[in-house]
Amino acid sequence: MRKEARAMGARFKTEGITLKKGDLIMALTSNQHVLDWVKEMEDLMTPDKTIWIDGSEGQLRALREQAFATGELEELNQEKLPGCVLHHTAKNDVARVEDRTFICCEREEDAGPTNHWMDPKEMYEKMYALADGAYKGRTMYVIPYSMGPIGSPFAKIGVELTDSIYVVLNMTIMTRVGFDVLDALGDSGDYIKGLHSYADLDNDNKYIAHFPEDNTIMSINSNYGGNVLQGKKCFALRIASYLGKNEGWMAEHMLILGIENPQGEVKYVTAAFPSACGKTNLAMLIPPEGYRNKGYKVWTVGDDIAWMRQGADGKLYAINPENGFFGVAPGTNMKSNPNALISTQKGTIFTNVAHNLDDNTVWWEGLDKNPPENALNWKGEPWNGKTSDQKGAHPNSRFTAPAKNCPCISPEFDKGEGVPISAIIFGGRRAQTTPLVYQSRDWNNGVFVGSIMASETTAAATGAVGVVRRDPMAMLPFCGYHMGDYFKHWFEMGEKLGENAPKIFNVNWFRLDEEGHFMWPGFGDNFRVLEWILKRCEGKVDAQETAIGYVPYAEDINLEGMNDFSIDTLKSILEVDKAAWAKEAEGIEEFYKQFGDKLPEELKNQLETLKKNCQ
Repeated sequence: MRKEARAMGARFKTEGITLKKGDLIMALTSNQHVLDWVKEMEDLMTPDKTIWIDGSEGQLRALREQAFATGELEELNQEKLPGCVLHHTAKNDVARVEDRTFICCEREEDAGPTNHWMDPKEMYEKMYALADGAYKGRTMYVIPYSMGPIGSPFAKIGVELTDSIYVVLNMTIMTRVGFDVLDALGDSGDYIKGLHSYADLDNDNKYIAHFPEDNTIMSINSNYGGNVLQGKKCFALRIASYLGKNEGWMAEHMLILGIENPQGEVKYVTAAFPSACGKTNLAMLIPPEGYRNKGYKVWTVGDDIAWMRQGADGKLYAINPENGFFGVAPGTNMKSNPNALISTQKGTIFTNVAHNLDDNTVWWEGLDKNPPENALNWKGEPWNGKTSDQKGAHPNSRFTAPAKNCPCISPEFDKGEGVPISAIIFGGRRAQTTPLVYQSRDWNNGVFVGSIMASETTAAATGAVGVVRRDPMAMLPFCGYHMGDYFKHWFEMGEKLGENAPKIFNVNWFRLDEEGHFMWPGFGDNFRVLEWILKRCEGKVDAQETAIGYVPYAEDINLEGMNDFSIDTLKSILEVDKAAWAKEAEGIEEFYKQFGDKLPEELKNQLETLKKNCQ
């Protein structure tokens, strides 16, 4: 039957599909596990018809045309933005909803204190009641997708059911979709089931539920990407982190980038940052001119998620399980991140940005200093960017862009075996306490460094300024099980890797002077810090030991071309204030209390060492 399905699919690839009521699209697989589940969901949700997504351009074109006809999508200027479309979500459905996001495992203690928990039986009952008949009058789209290059030893397969063309089109950008996925799955039942319906967009009945013990994700009453593109945070982090714990690998909220030296050698690092700390900018960093002239390059492997496992040679290897970028639009411009902006110029879905009616293009705050006067804001209301005191784009407006569009996408992007990782970098936004960069003493100390990651609230955030918010490994909202067990897994991975374990570092681009100005220029100049990190990995530079770890000698960070930046300023942002870190230790101890008996003993020991070092 699979051969017949492929033949049928080949015809649709050539001819596209028709989407008239009554059309029958044959299943793309003979896998009984998948077919039985799809049939079960059909019986529950009662769609008018079911369409299997093969990812062919003919099929996607037909879906886009249908979405244009209903107003779900708007086609943009095809000369200026070829293949690009605009979408607006409901006004009450514009971001991830942490308070409606649940980990549903048998024992509440296994979800831990940082997750919302519900008993699986109770959640299934709730979700099935909401899903009952939700597809009536609609089409059910079956999306077989691979997280990671198809056939990669790292890759995992999912099947998402949805009633949203918007979700289908996004998933075909963010993941690998089509025949080859189902061929790779074969007759196996080892895949992640995903059910989505935007239903009534009822906020009171909005749930994003994960069942890690059942390999299942269910999302009802939302159509915002972060809640419904199930390959994203739902699968790639919450479910995958649980799988990684059980199978001996790591799913992390990390970028992956390669740094090529003038000799053509490439070293790879991963890095984790909380939101608003320049993660995407670092992933697509452009080295300073002096470095570029010498032949240095930066290659983007991933901007958000890294799946890592030990290779045959004992080293840690990483892949980006995604196939696109789901980026925040506001602030993205040719100065802050030209590579990201260029990535959006074709085949991109823009969500909740302003619509420039004069030339049928898009605009958002921070794109340029010339907002359109004849436009619609993200709510679809008339908007004059020159006179309005309202924002044109929602602060969380997005672009979904194919990774292949990125000018600095790594030649190793599709390498199924992954890339070898030399260093793991943690970071946060701290005004004073944390130096520009420091290296952990060893892997276990590095796990401690990751566990205490924090940022301070700014004037742009709600509430008091300067409040420290801890986000271990930038995984606090995304860990699919108890974070105490997550820390334990890190220690286990370190033991497994032994001398092959990457070096672990911490960076802070955000030190402020007494007037509240940033002391480090950031952006491309962050490359200078990456260079020092790699030199440390290669044993080419020394460092000074401090209360928190190894800090660079200022002379070992290249300041060539930084005419307005002095070595004295550099020395000041490399200082480690013992008194400030003694106070920091108090905050860490308080933060750790929530993990109770699950907090690994090694973290308690690391904290005690910090306290002693600060006396």
